[in-house]
Amino acid sequence: MVKLKTDTEIDAMYRTGQVVADALKAVRKTAGVGVSLLELDEVAREVLRGAGATSPFLGYLPSFAPTPFPAVLCTSVNDAIVHGVPDGYRLRDGDLVSVDFGAELGGWAGDSAVSFIVGTPRADDVRLVETAERALAAGIGAAVVGNRIGDIAHAIGTVCRAAGYGIPDGFGGHGIGRRMHEDPSVPNEGRPGRGMPLRHGMVLAIEPMLVGGGTDGFHAASDGWTLRTDDRSRAAHAEHTVAVTTAGPRILTAR
Repeated sequence: MVKLKTDTEIDAMYRTGQVVADALKAVRKTAGVGVSLLELDEVAREVLRGAGATSPFLGYLPSFAPTPFPAVLCTSVNDAIVHGVPDGYRLRDGDLVSVDFGAELGGWAGDSAVSFIVGTPRADDVRLVETAERALAAGIGAAVVGNRIGDIAHAIGTVCRAAGYGIPDGFGGHGIGRRMHEDPSVPNEGRPGRGMPLRHGMVLAIEPMLVGGGTDGFHAASDGWTLRTDDRSRAAHAEHTVAVTTAGPRILTAR
């Protein structure tokens, strides 16, 4: 069931969203050659502590996972698409990193992700990250009252496919509010004019995921969490929490 939020509740979700934005900015600032993924997770934890917020990621156990998630930050490097578990890996020059972070504050959740390149960028990686951001912007642009979920999905998918990238099947965005994952599901590919109508007060986590090699195949790594591209090509992930309002989309996790 989709739960519409009042304007006051959307304002409260914006406050949570700014904790998420602050953490991602701090993580991106810290990330550099030689920095470990565990160190990035600690940076995110410190932002949570400073804000008096908690993590919806830590201890999260969905049906597909073998164990609870052990961190507050997802760190997906190079051929990892999403759900990467922070460990002792130290970032290298040219790594493509996607970081996904969530927070809970005052009973409301926020969720966002960003991809970036450490050190010397490769042209192909720059294009991949820029396309992920363009796909996210297209999806947000379609999140208007009177459109449907399929319009968001179609906008994202059109940008991704036109650039020649793959889209992992079955993974996409979601509603968000009192819990990190709520109805409805927001696919990253679909037909315009289909699906649930968008109404004022719907809040969605919109999150395109792109496979650089152009194929859609992926598999779970041995940790049971990290999703990797089958063709071992690099991947990018971008996400914002967005409120659908009569005044247009409002990005609650704007950085």
